[in-house]
Amino acid sequence: MKTIPNILAVDDSRLALTALKDTFTQQGLTSVSTAHSAAEALTILGVGKTVAVKEDEEFDLIILDIVMPDMDGIKACKIIKNVDRLKDVPIIIVTSRTDYDSLAEAFQAGAMDYITKPIHAVELMARVHSALALKAEVDRRKAREQQLIEMTSRLSEANQELKRLSSLDGLTGVANRRLFDVTLEQEWRRSMRQKRSLALVMMDIDFFKLYNDHYGHQAGDECLKQVSAAIQKCLRRPADLLARYGGEEFVALLPDTDLPGAFTLAEYARRGIERLALAHSFSKAAPVVTVSLGVAAIIPENRFKPAQLLGAADQALYRAKEEGRNRAVTGAVEPYLSEKGDRQ
Repeated sequence: MKTIPNILAVDDSRLALTALKDTFTQQGLTSVSTAHSAAEALTILGVGKTVAVKEDEEFDLIILDIVMPDMDGIKACKIIKNVDRLKDVPIIIVTSRTDYDSLAEAFQAGAMDYITKPIHAVELMARVHSALALKAEVDRRKAREQQLIEMTSRLSEANQELKRLSSLDGLTGVANRRLFDVTLEQEWRRSMRQKRSLALVMMDIDFFKLYNDHYGHQAGDECLKQVSAAIQKCLRRPADLLARYGGEEFVALLPDTDLPGAFTLAEYARRGIERLALAHSFSKAAPVVTVSLGVAAIIPENRFKPAQLLGAADQALYRAKEEGRNRAVTGAVEPYLSEKGDRQ
């Protein structure tokens, strides 16, 4: 951070520039650059450059003579103030004119103050210190605003990460039940509007309690992680969602998927888990970890509810277990409704 402000003095008179620089030096303002024309000043200020200017090369104050050849101080002031990074740099106009029109034009161009010739050191330093104090306050305000922007950005990122983590299962990293329930409602409404099929695959690890009891909970957790990862690999589309439904049970939500398509994916997942070859000596279905799967699909209508699609998949999963496990079984929503109606 700069400790001594950078000042640029612009005057076509070398004698005037020397006097200004001597006055500033006597007051401890030793970082003073000089320019003998407006064009030279614009070059020093980097006007028109695309390369970023370093902080220690930025100017905190410009002393600008109003009467100069080629380009006067008024025009130069306008050009400087049109540069975004220079618009907060205070400009003090040095003038021998004190008429209202000249001063009004200078202020309209962006000057913050003026000094009349001949320059008196006491008046000069009073106005310079005032201008530098204003620039320092502007810089502090901009720094605070930048800090606030950065803090707000970090807070937003943290909130987004918190929201993401709150939607994931802590063990497996797939979606949790809460996110699944929300997504199911959303996809149900979307599928109803578009009259597209929505499919569900419910999966249960076969004899997982026996696996946990004999291999230990740590091994059980690792089994859940590997099984969920194997299933996730089968879901190739961004809209497909895998969630841990509870315990050793997972559910895949498959938008724009009909029953044959969902069954194909279910079989692919079942074989993928079997190929993991996780030893399960206490399973009655196979010597390795396997899953049973229930598959259901529907084009949503007003007469159906998402819970009925879930129920149909759950009924199909139940039949998969009844038929010997390590298999996928399809179910239909309407027969499920009939069965539920009979029970009531």
